[in-house]
Amino acid sequence: MTKPRFKALTTDYTWPSVEPERKVLAAAGVELVVAPASDEATLARMAEDVDAILFCFAKVTPAVLRSARKCVVASRYGIGVDNIDRATCNELGIVVTNVPDYCMDEVTDHVMAMILAFNRDLNRLDSAVRQGGWGKTPLPAHSRRLRNTALGIVGMGRIGRALVPKASAFGMSILSHDPYVTQEAAPSGVRMTTLDDLLKTSDFVTVHSPLTEQTRGLIGRRQLRLMKQTAFLVNAARGPLVDEHALVEALQAGTIGGAGLDVLETEPPRARSPLLKLPNVIMTPHTAFYSQESLLELETRTAREVIRVLNGQRPENWINPEVSGRTRAKLP
Repeated sequence: MTKPRFKALTTDYTWPSVEPERKVLAAAGVELVVAPASDEATLARMAEDVDAILFCFAKVTPAVLRSARKCVVASRYGIGVDNIDRATCNELGIVVTNVPDYCMDEVTDHVMAMILAFNRDLNRLDSAVRQGGWGKTPLPAHSRRLRNTALGIVGMGRIGRALVPKASAFGMSILSHDPYVTQEAAPSGVRMTTLDDLLKTSDFVTVHSPLTEQTRGLIGRRQLRLMKQTAFLVNAARGPLVDEHALVEALQAGTIGGAGLDVLETEPPRARSPLLKLPNVIMTPHTAFYSQESLLELETRTAREVIRVLNGQRPENWINPEVSGRTRAKLP
């Protein structure tokens, strides 16, 4: 058996196995090892002799990166890269990649599912029927004909744009806020506006901004107070985009109608989190990205980015191109 030319480390994963990426990497002469835990000390030790790092939710800290003296590429299983220290990667010449478009169908389906479930009061009605309440349950007071409602999309990136035709199919009017997208560059039928106007106008608000220091807490106490009392907030992007304490206050006080949350500031939620007890909250365990097809695509494309860089080719999705010309990898 031919000895592998390279070694790669998977820091963490949330799916049944890493066999798809293991096969892709092995065919290119890359041995894959999996960390038994994702704490900093374990990852730093495991990274000492690897040429590449594949990471999901684990924090890839400066200490981990500095211990990885041979590492030339860190490839994210997913879209956001807020859990890797980009400044240290740039200093060391480590290429950072991601897979920015593997789950656009799944996330936008999930957002629409949450909107529909809340609007039709599916959770409460299902529970009532199971408890013998057929014909005895009050009709949902907040249900609206969707074609008469407005959807506000915060962030008109890939996922925000993919959501537009799905919401449009239900007849919803659509407005969006994105400081980097002009009205001329917006999808047809989308009105670009300020965040304040979006929050005041929308019946449903869904957040799809990247998590940065500037967007952390983007939806906070002041923003929630601008929303309609009947409005429904969806976050299937990053938990810290929404101030969780302010959201709990708004939900408990009835300042907004409800929330659909696939992501939280702290995952999993604490056992005593008020969100777990609020009837106007729909929660899912950070699974909006998932389908059988999206997971396979994620695993294989993450591995292929590693192979490209190890073979001296530019990655398809280069997060830190500012390091070009001074990378550890021999890139053109």
